[in-house]
Amino acid sequence: MRSSLAIPTFRRLALGYTLNELGDWLATVTLAILVYDTTSSALATTALFLAAKFLPSLVVPVLAARAEKAAVSRCLLAFYLVEAVLFGLLVLAADDPWVPLICVLAFFDGTIAATGRAISRAATVAVLEPAGRLREGNAALNLGFSAMSIAGPALAGFLVAGTSVQVVLALTAGLFVVLALVMGTTGGLPQGTTDEAPWRERLRAGASYVISHPVVRPLVLGQALLLVLFTMVSPIEIVYAKESLDGGDTAYGTLLTGWGAGVILGSLIFTRVHHRPLPVLIGFSTLVIGAGYLGMSVAPTLAPATAAAVLGGIGNGMQWVVVVTAIQEAVRSDMQARVAGFFEAIATAMPGIGFVVGGVLTALLSPRIAFLVAGVGVIVIVFTGGLLWRLRRNVRDVVAVRADHHSLAVDEVPLAAMATFSMAEVAAAPSIPELPHQDGPDVVSVGSG
Repeated sequence: MRSSLAIPTFRRLALGYTLNELGDWLATVTLAILVYDTTSSALATTALFLAAKFLPSLVVPVLAARAEKAAVSRCLLAFYLVEAVLFGLLVLAADDPWVPLICVLAFFDGTIAATGRAISRAATVAVLEPAGRLREGNAALNLGFSAMSIAGPALAGFLVAGTSVQVVLALTAGLFVVLALVMGTTGGLPQGTTDEAPWRERLRAGASYVISHPVVRPLVLGQALLLVLFTMVSPIEIVYAKESLDGGDTAYGTLLTGWGAGVILGSLIFTRVHHRPLPVLIGFSTLVIGAGYLGMSVAPTLAPATAAAVLGGIGNGMQWVVVVTAIQEAVRSDMQARVAGFFEAIATAMPGIGFVVGGVLTALLSPRIAFLVAGVGVIVIVFTGGLLWRLRRNVRDVVAVRADHHSLAVDEVPLAAMATFSMAEVAAAPSIPELPHQDGPDVVSVGSG
């Protein structure tokens, strides 16, 4: 991890990515407090979260496809300056809040924030892959992301309590001005795609790439389903603490602290094991989350429930970054931003579905049943995915071949009797897979380039 941070360009990228996450949490918590204090309505607060976290998923792929032609430094400079302006407008709007206006501004902020994360992730591949430091860099990003997901909400609550909503929004605007200056003066970032196709055509090509790619498609689909299950418990954890455990606000805080501690621990573990096979890490980290949910579903008191929360947090601290890394290592360089945009959109949209499912299960049955369904669902997906992976082991798809390894060329790649990829579809990806060893018509053709 330290070797990746020794690269000046990535060090700035990591700082920008981490502070962007901090700004996003400051905005999320502060605006939720503003809307609820103004309306005393859970429905209004839900509308805010839909505007800021769900609706942007419909726009992020489009914006990412359009932004990929610009130099990354100019793109992030513009994004962060727009966010600073939006928070300036929110400062003014907070003086006499009108919820529809707050939701509209939150929508634009959420869209830009998610697209900025996608662009930063794609730039990370371009900066670190030539140095062979992609996994180490992702470990560093994940540690910063995890730390901000814990520190951000706590800091926002502390600042709002000690000052005011408008002061915190103004501080957030200032944070994005600093981010804009940092990223706008960062050298060594990608200069943008050379693809001259119109953005709509590039968007369609990105969607087709995700759908047809034999590694990206199952990863994206599986993670989408998992995100629904992962987020089912988020809105009902307070109900679980008070009704299932017969606790109060302290019990709720203890569970959140336990989960947060697990997330940090999991992030630290990933910094040590990132060199391990990614399929193994994906399966292990996801199973740990499922085990945590199952433990919480049967825990009779706060102590074992907190222990289960720590366990789930450990898996949570590893799982997301492992999946992101696996996708990045399978995707060719000119598709990184587009695929990252689609993946970020899914990550933005699926929690909204999970919130609804978890709330309905809790209302109809109980919080324990919601945790049980989430845990069982996670484990079923892991074992189903593992079984499919094993069944295709002898005809595993070759989808990643270094463009700079001119001694290798792939004439055609049978995809487990599903389709055939030409060299154009696999060239320029960041890593070389382990080629299958077998005789017969299913063997990958590899020759001199």
